[in-house]
Amino acid sequence: MNLVVRRLGADDWPLLRDVRLRALADSPTAFASTLEREEAFDDTVWRDRMHPRTGLKTIVLDGEEPVGLIGGYVAPDADDRSVEVVSMWVAPTARRRGVGSLLVADVLGWADAVGRPYVQLWVVADNDAARRLYQRHGFALTGQSQPLPSRPDALELQMVHAPG
Repeated sequence: MNLVVRRLGADDWPLLRDVRLRALADSPTAFASTLEREEAFDDTVWRDRMHPRTGLKTIVLDGEEPVGLIGGYVAPDADDRSVEVVSMWVAPTARRRGVGSLLVADVLGWADAVGRPYVQLWVVADNDAARRLYQRHGFALTGQSQPLPSRPDALELQMVHAPG
């Protein structure tokens, strides 16, 4: 594997759209949204997702092939020291090859660089591999849980990465 981490810019919205839809098709039970919902988005929605105010979008490429995606999101109601990880996905062919670690490390580095050292996320309760990945990077369960919006019969667990 020839892995390259690439942060996306405003003009990369078609790439974000393609990778996000691929992620939703591959892992429909892992996300708060659905493939059907996001396939209906027009180009304006995808362009808006790339606006700098929404945070960071990073992919990992294996050669020319996108094999991973992560987002760091600054919620409008977030305190001034936190961000949320969203849209974490690794292609099945690239799993257990370090792609997830590259993505998580990039979002943690970005959060620190923008002065937001508290990073939180929600992980589907039965996704043991993702939970272990986050724990290896210093995330800890908070004890908070909620129904997964796209699948209310499933729970997602909150994890947080705090400085120190």
